[in-house]
Parts: sequence; C-alpha cells; structure tokens
Amino acid sequence: MPDFTVTINGREVPARPGMTVLEAATEAGISIPTLCYHPDLAPQGACRVCLVEIEGERVLQPSCSFPVRPGMIVQTHSAQVRKARRTVVELLLSDHPSDCTVCARCGTCELQALAEDLGLREVRFRVPPPGHEMDDSSLFVVRDPDKCILCRRCIETCAQIQGVEALRLKGRGYESLIGAPFDTPLGDTLCVNCGQCISRCPTGALTEKTHIPQVWAALEDPETFTVVQTAPAVRVTLGEALGLPPGEIVTGRMTAALRVLGFDRVFDTDFTADLTIMEEGHELIQRVTTGGVLPQLTSCCPGWIKFIEHFYPDLLPNVSSCKSPQQMFGALAKTYFAEVAGVDPARMCVVSIMPCTAKKYEAARPEMNDSGYQDVDYVLTTRELAQMIKEMGLDFANLEEENYDDPLGQSTGAGVIFGATGGVMEAALRTAYEVISGEKLEDLDITPVRGMEGIKEASVQIDSLELKVAVAHGLGNAAQLLEKIAAGQADYHFVEIMACPGGCLGGGGQPVPTSLDIRKTRAAAIYQADRELPIRRSHENPSITEIYAKFLGEPLSDKSHHLLHTKYTARTKRAVQVERK
Repeated sequence: MPDFTVTINGREVPARPGMTVLEAATEAGISIPTLCYHPDLAPQGACRVCLVEIEGERVLQPSCSFPVRPGMIVQTHSAQVRKARRTVVELLLSDHPSDCTVCARCGTCELQALAEDLGLREVRFRVPPPGHEMDDSSLFVVRDPDKCILCRRCIETCAQIQGVEALRLKGRGYESLIGAPFDTPLGDTLCVNCGQCISRCPTGALTEKTHIPQVWAALEDPETFTVVQTAPAVRVTLGEALGLPPGEIVTGRMTAALRVLGFDRVFDTDFTADLTIMEEGHELIQRVTTGGVLPQLTSCCPGWIKFIEHFYPDLLPNVSSCKSPQQMFGALAKTYFAEVAGVDPARMCVVSIMPCTAKKYEAARPEMNDSGYQDVDYVLTTRELAQMIKEMGLDFANLEEENYDDPLGQSTGAGVIFGATGGVMEAALRTAYEVISGEKLEDLDITPVRGMEGIKEASVQIDSLELKVAVAHGLGNAAQLLEKIAAGQADYHFVEIMACPGGCLGGGGQPVPTSLDIRKTRAAAIYQADRELPIRRSHENPSITEIYAKFLGEPLSDKSHHLLHTKYTARTKRAVQVERK
C-alpha cells in the first residue's frame, strides 16, 4: 500500500502503512502526551495517557498502539480526550507518594511534568500509598514500589533490550506489583546492574544507590588525598544534566568543576582506555599468532561481564583478561601515581565519574584490589556528578576550561571513542594494524564498526591476515552473537560487546531521557572530540610510553598482568551480590 494521509486536528498529515497514530502525529510535529510509551520499546498501551478520539471508533484509543489507516480522522486534544487524560493522571497520582521535592527524579519525573502540563492542582481521589517495602539489596539500584506506576518500561527494557528478565509483573488489579521473580531481593537475582531500567523509568521508582555522601566526606577530610577519573562518554553527556543541549562537549568545564569541588587531582579514564588498547591489543595478537582461544571478547563493560558470567560461562576463556579502564586506573593510582606523587595510598580515595551503574558493582568486586587496597573507592554516575555541581551552585555553562592533571591525564582520540559502541574495536584496530604491519594506517576512521545497528561486522586486511571482527551493543544483541560463537558458526578474531544501547553514551547512569536520536547526537560528539585531538592512536600517547618505560615494562609483562589483568567467575543462575568492604 502506498503512502497516504490522515487528518489530525483538522490538518492532513502524511502516513505510511504500519505507523501508529502517535508516530504519524509526532512526525507532523503534533505532540501527544505519553507515559508508558518509550521509543526504544514496543508499545504497551498500558497507561492510557496517549488516548485520542478517532472518528468511527466507539471509545477513545491509545495512539501509541493504534495503527493509522487511509482517511482516518483524529482529534488529539478534544474536550473528551483532555478530560480522560486528566482522570487517568489523577488516578495515577491517587496513591503516589507526594514527596516530590525530595525525590531523586524531581525535575526529571515524567509523571510530575505531565501533571503540570495538564494543569492539575488537586487530586480528587487521594488514598494512602500502598506502603510497600523499599528494596535496596542491590549495590547499584534502589527500588521503591510505592512510586511505581506499572508502566512496565523496566520489564520490557530488561526483556526486550537486555534479555535478562530480572523483573516481572506480579499480582492482579490493585495488588499488581513489579519486582523480581519469587519475591527475590533484586541484589540476589540475575540482574547485571546495567541500569537501563533506571534510564527508562518515568518516575523515582528506580534510582541509583548514591555515593554522593561518601564522596563529600572524603573531599572534606583534610587527611584524605582525593583522586578523580572521568570516563570518555561523560564529557558529552554531563552538560545535558546541567541544562545544555545533548552532545555538547564539556571536557574542560567538567575538569574545572571537579577542581572546584575539591579533588586533589583530576585525571582522565581515557588514559587507561589507551592502556587497555595496549594490553588487549597485544593479547589479541598473542592469541592470533599462537593459536589461542578465539574470538577474543572485550572486557571493558562490567554489565556485559556479569551477563556472560551468568548466561554463557562456557565462553569465559574467550574473554580478555584485561580489567576495564576504570579498574586499571584505580590500580595504577594507588601504585604508580602514589609512588610518583609521594602519597600514601592508604589515605588515597579514588573516585570514578562513570556513565554506568554497573561500575558501582565492578568497583566492589572482591578481586579488584591488586593495588593492595580497594582499587576504586566510589563511583558516581553522570547524574550524581551533576547533582554535586548543582549543590555547589556552580555556573557550569560559563566555567573557564581547564586541563587534566599529569601523568594520568594525557589521552588520545582512541581513548575518547571508547564511549561509543564500536569505539573499543576501532581504537584496537588502529593500534593492531600498525603493530602487526609496521605501517601507518592512513585513514583512522574505521566506519564499518560505527553506527547504531545492533550487530556490526567488518574485516581489516593486515598484511596476510584478514582480521574479522564484530560489535554488539545491548545484551539481547550480544546473546545472538554468543549463540553463533558457541555453535561454532562464527569465525571472528575479535568481538566488542557493550551492555547498553549505543555503548557507554547510552549507559544506565546517563542523563534522562534517552532515545535513539539522543544517543546518535552523543555519538557524533564523541567522534568530533576524537577528530579534534592531536593524537588519535593509543600507542602514540607519550604518557603510555612513559608508564611502560618507568613502571610496567612492556605489554603483558608480569607487573602489568598483576595490576591490569584479572579473572572472571562462572556464576549460577541465582546470583549473590558481592559485599562492599
């Protein structure tokens, strides 16, 4: 059937077969409020906020799931529609806690914004909140069932995008409740800590477990030497949480803000992203040339690591033994940097600014203490750092830009692109090509591994070797790749997997809301930051050369293996959270 038109609010708008009323209206610039709908997910039609009046239909219909047809006549804001929407939202608010001013989602709560847009100033049907017990068993998330509006976004995100299914709907009617199966505390489930449920929750029902009080305490303690590292993706997302447009690069202002907060040293996780490429790249070369286990799977993403530990433990030998850049940094901060700076590592506090809630879990893993201490003490998400900056009253948009400190602050464009899906692969190929061939790679933009397709494949000819690679983001896509690998149907040499859609720039600790368009904007900024840096290959970072010469020796040396590599754990189908020491 060819394209056709429908009439929305008296205006003819183009439509296509398979579109919903909401999609047609949105493309035409006509706004219909939604609550359970999310562009990343299949429509649920659960909340009924997007109801519209359609000529010929006996009752109002949910625009998010109702298909268009030629000649359809729709009213999106008639008196009947407005009355129905107000009633729906009033009913949602009837037993919703009224602690908005102290809720973590105050100002970004979709239910709060919708009530404001509808002009609600009273709720006629007030009843006490259900009084469900909060679940703070997880190291990364707090679940408050009283604030849940049963939109099912978290369930569908965990199932459709991640394939984990750690959450489900229980009970019926007024007794309905979203939680883990069999009333298991979330911390004891198969949850991989990715935080995607948080980033799609419209209210404060799911929030990260904050480390802000502990970080303030460390900053205010004169006996504690505080060190902070900032992940690649944070520099293109922090501005969003502070009122700037998506994708604005705020690296220099972020560095300045962290100094104002009181950190003694401000470093860049991109430095250890470059170091990861040196270690992981040489590990790949070793496997390819000595008949090692292939394909090698990346190990930068802790959500993905926990996923393979639970669901595909037989493939753990394929996983690179490299720690993530966050954990490499922590180990080096409390050894190499402590030695260079003359600081007692026992009084050092290492804080990470990460786009990811799973990094909180990773930092607490008991094996992450090769420095002789817990390598990373606290992890703040992008959202948490934004909150601290607001608390300090900083005019972030107008801060003078500042540079990172040395020696762990110098990085390359290869380190920056770690923040986007395909970035680890591209950075590794830039170095692997030159190490294997001994020749310069003229075009550093390896575009086949870029983009938002769920699974990407590419091959690079390096002398006589055709290096075959694959990239997946979102754990549902990862599972498809792993099934092929387990069945012996894949001949890849190297595979990059990131738990979150879009990679770290779509991480569970990033500003809300998120969508494909927002993630594309952030990715464009990541690649812009790469192009603007004078050095774009990890092995050309002079600080990396120096740390090998003065401290590590060479890639895959005994010292680098002790500090920068680790082992991962086959887990049962019933997880038990590690305990923070």
